Amino acid sequence: MKPPTNLQSAATIRRIIQDAAGAVERARKDDPTALQEISDSTDGDPFRVLISTVLSHRTRDPMTALASSRLFARFPNVKSLAAANTRTVARLIKPVGFYNTKARTVKKISKILLAKYGGKVPENMDQLLELPSVGRKTANCVFVYGFKTPAIPVDTHVHRIFNRIGVVKTKTPEETEKELTRLADRKDWLPLNEVFVKFGQLVCRPIGPHCSDCPLNHKCNYYRTEYLPCVRKRPLRRAEKAISIQ
Repeated sequence: MKPPTNLQSAATIRRIIQDAAGAVERARKDDPTALQEISDSTDGDPFRVLISTVLSHRTRDPMTALASSRLFARFPNVKSLAAANTRTVARLIKPVGFYNTKARTVKKISKILLAKYGGKVPENMDQLLELPSVGRKTANCVFVYGFKTPAIPVDTHVHRIFNRIGVVKTKTPEETEKELTRLADRKDWLPLNEVFVKFGQLVCRPIGPHCSDCPLNHKCNYYRTEYLPCVRKRPLRRAEKAISIQ
């Protein structure tokens, strides 16, 4: 299979995003990621997106959605969450991992927002990074799902998929973010995370990716160098096994 001429061109990356989006279009509508669901249901409330993203750390989407729904039903805004009882918060978010630690964290974030920013979430990377448990991925999620500002949140799915395809050759999500923001057209940034989180859950899975059915396999380095050679060896192995039995 002939490799693509330039995986790093903005046009090729746009096509990759479009092809992946097409593959998971129905799933995105029927079962959106937790952050997209929260963004849609709250008209992109940056505070709820921020808190939900903190809750999502090392937690699956269904648990994040459940915990966020329960939390905001009781404490719907920054003022009420800042004044909440920590044990009550922990009980409400208990489906998520490290719920006791996260209960203290989201309350502390709420207090800082009230004290420093008048209860508003700052639309500034440096200020967001000063908040407890907020790294670049979380801050970029707030930009994309809360403020609808172009950014590229890079989680394990985005990092894995773009390295597998061969668009980037990076070791950390932070390096992947830097490369993708350099290579991809800014107008393609907004949908990228939502598309590839779902694509990574359903198609390009960490273990047992569906390479033969993947709409990106004609562009994919992993498919060409890892999957196809493995598939081609299977008939040979079966033949060798048959001979040994005889």
